[in-house]
Amino acid sequence: MVKKLSYLFAITIISLNIFAQTPYDFLLLDASPRSAALAGSFVANNDDPNVIFYNPAGLNLIEETPISFSYLSHIADINYTSLAASHNFEGIGRISGGIQYINYGNFTRRDAQGTDLGSFGAGDMALTVGYSNKLDDNFYYGVNVKFIYTSLEDQSSTAFATDWGLQYVMPEDGWSFGLSILNAGGQISSYFDKKEDLPLDVRVGVYKELAHTPFKLFFSLNRLNEKEDNLADRFKKITLGSEIRISNVIKFRFGYDNDKRKDWKISDASGLAGVSLGLGIKVQKYNIDYAFTSMGSIGSLHRFGLITSF
Repeated sequence: MVKKLSYLFAITIISLNIFAQTPYDFLLLDASPRSAALAGSFVANNDDPNVIFYNPAGLNLIEETPISFSYLSHIADINYTSLAASHNFEGIGRISGGIQYINYGNFTRRDAQGTDLGSFGAGDMALTVGYSNKLDDNFYYGVNVKFIYTSLEDQSSTAFATDWGLQYVMPEDGWSFGLSILNAGGQISSYFDKKEDLPLDVRVGVYKELAHTPFKLFFSLNRLNEKEDNLADRFKKITLGSEIRISNVIKFRFGYDNDKRKDWKISDASGLAGVSLGLGIKVQKYNIDYAFTSMGSIGSLHRFGLITSF
């Protein structure tokens, strides 16, 4: 009984640390510095391999074979990494893959008397394989399958999910429209026979490259599947982002997440909660990215990433 209570306590603390409601909510973390700097407004993006985590249809217009690595330094010594890669097979379509892994560090196990019984670890992982192709002129589709595994010492939980996406692109006008359904699936095994839901997320988004300017604008309306009391509340779950090309080498990014600003508000103080900033530097074939996300009085997140192509 004491051992089980220790597990449940650790799960609770972990969930609070990442503001999650289920063991699978780590899937909602932004997967790269660029997407995080744009507040996750990536559903209509189509020039970055990390779009696999937001809309698999956005992989169709990517050129060459890009590979991305990202690292997030979360609060409470939590570390998150992700990998993404994509390759086009002539006559077949584009095949992509992604890995998301989060490590919560070590915890001290104690009995009811407070005796130190050693330490244990906890972590989550998701493996994603995606396929995308052309549906019609300027119209693309994509689908992911993913296996999800979470662990807490000798306990674990697993799940299977799919992502579905569509994109319509107007390259001559600089417009892209996206729709995605993320994390549609179910649990295979659970902690202590407690069934948990996956964080289903239906998103629509728009991307616009402003002609004759260095600006790119991103917009996403998220979690449309969740029940709301009125229509206006659905528009509160919005994210906005802007990318500004300073030169051929440097890009500056800004983002705002309205829902996170509300969630991270403490008392009457919001500060800069929900605001994110980022910088991208291109050195030959390497794109080096950094993002800062403010959680207001709670703290801040720092992400680093590297993308290259072959």
